[in-house]
Amino acid sequence: MKYLNLDKKSTGKTVEELNILLADYHLYYQKLRNYHWNIVGESFFYLHEKFEEMYDEAMLKIDEIAERILTLRYQPTSNFSEYLKLSNLKESASEKSDKQMVHELLEDHGKLLAQMSKVVETADKGGDEGTIDLIGAYIRELEKTSWMLDAWSMKAKETHTKI
Repeated sequence: MKYLNLDKKSTGKTVEELNILLADYHLYYQKLRNYHWNIVGESFFYLHEKFEEMYDEAMLKIDEIAERILTLRYQPTSNFSEYLKLSNLKESASEKSDKQMVHELLEDHGKLLAQMSKVVETADKGGDEGTIDLIGAYIRELEKTSWMLDAWSMKAKETHTKI
């Protein structure tokens, strides 16, 4: 750890928050897959593609978060049963309207952003600029995606409105 110039005790606290974020992203990823597979109606083509784009991005983040934990010389949580215990997010049913799906994703975005803020705060206390930089980029990207989904939902009818 000396080569990173980080304190092991402080880094351990950051890793705890990163493991929660990792769990959050696993549930978020699976929810996006669920919605990608089960979207129907006039919004199908747009949201089917958008959900795929979002789960591809989530998959990359899952790997980057795990690799950051490994870089900090800890083991990432890697069991789905642990993710279910740690995560701030919940699983979702498949039978939802397009607007319900987007609404639930926006709620999850709020939870992801809150957890990211905890990671940044903890990493800042430990002087962990690498983690702060990584998560800062995630915050910016998720805020933009949230804005786009929210803008779509402003005009979407409950019964599958086309964009």
